[in-house]
Amino acid sequence: MSTSDNAPAGNSPNAPAGNAPVSEGVLSGCRVLDFGWVLAGALPGMALADMGAEVIKVETRQRLDYMRLGRPIVGDQPDPEQNPMFHNVNRGKLSVTLNIGEPDAVALAKGLAARCDVVIENFSPGVMERLGLGYETLRSVKPDIIMASISSTGQEGPLRDLRAYAPSIGSLSGLDSTMGYEGGGPLGLKHAFGDICGALHAVFAIVSALYRRNQTGAGQYIDVSMLRATVVTQGVGLMEHALTGRSLRPRGNYDPTMAPYGNYPCAGADSWVSIAVASPDEWQGLVDAMDNPQWAGDNRFRSQYRRQRHRRELDALLAQWTAQHDAAALTALLQRHGVAAAPVLSAAERLFHPHFMERGLYSDIDHPALGAEPIFNLMWGLSKTPSAVRRHAPLLGEHNRQVLCGTLGLAEAELAELAERRVVY
Repeated sequence: MSTSDNAPAGNSPNAPAGNAPVSEGVLSGCRVLDFGWVLAGALPGMALADMGAEVIKVETRQRLDYMRLGRPIVGDQPDPEQNPMFHNVNRGKLSVTLNIGEPDAVALAKGLAARCDVVIENFSPGVMERLGLGYETLRSVKPDIIMASISSTGQEGPLRDLRAYAPSIGSLSGLDSTMGYEGGGPLGLKHAFGDICGALHAVFAIVSALYRRNQTGAGQYIDVSMLRATVVTQGVGLMEHALTGRSLRPRGNYDPTMAPYGNYPCAGADSWVSIAVASPDEWQGLVDAMDNPQWAGDNRFRSQYRRQRHRRELDALLAQWTAQHDAAALTALLQRHGVAAAPVLSAAERLFHPHFMERGLYSDIDHPALGAEPIFNLMWGLSKTPSAVRRHAPLLGEHNRQVLCGTLGLAEAELAELAERRVVY
């Protein structure tokens, strides 16, 4: 793997993000050239950086990453350094600004690729080739390069050139067709689920390709389709259609095996608890927790099958009981009786929940523009080579000198001349 040679002292990408020292990650010594932008393109490099890789983010003032835009947190003037989402998914990276529309900037990018192990991009299919930075070109300057291209629908196929955003992926994948209220149309999932699915599959593929390269010395090209990655998360729906010919439709909180099943109101404004009952023992636990109300013994609710048939009546009666209780206290009561229950947490409640705090869901990282802010940690833990947020997200072009002079070997005067011509911009 490549090494972080000639990096100026005191500006290491592996510098601890907080006060505690950070050990080398499992990908220490690996260098990544990251053309990714917005969520799907940023997440793979983020994960690799947390695992110890040196990740060089290529961006430009000509067209800012959308995640650098938005309402400023401090003041009322646009500021590309103030977006917390950008800070989360680009932490640990270095930033160089290359105006890739300029041939000299393309030459710089090729030079950096020759010193990297992995290249990541999520432009529309064909863009990197038109820029002169396609896989075959990069392989000519670095034969064992690994390149991952993340796109909405893949590099080939009838939908290759489809213009799409995250909601488009939810629609095409069939996911949206299952989201909504019973008897109504599809509402869809308004989170960027397809972006995250594609990005996490890309991380797995990149690490797999690095492992194979270590065994064989050969690089390879990785084609990641966000659409395909989203489809494969829907195993239940796929099997339902394969076995019965039926397609899943919006059913609200209906579950074919559990009743009651859903979110129920609690005391207080917009307070809810999730309850799921899958077995006779769990049903009895719920009845005991409710102190055996008379309606629980009704013939409508005497078996799982009957509870399913009369789930609307069951939900209404259960909601009358839950509405009298605090969500946290109700969760504790139901858990003591062997019932799967949990409060429906808001973003703020999740941030300060004792379990998440003890498990290290977030780290407080100092950023030059906003000071200390919560940055979520990777979702997996390695006991021998733990991941870590090693530094704050980079300022725009913060590492031009470190990367272009240190790693690439440009002279200071040459860098100044390229900046003046807005090649480095």
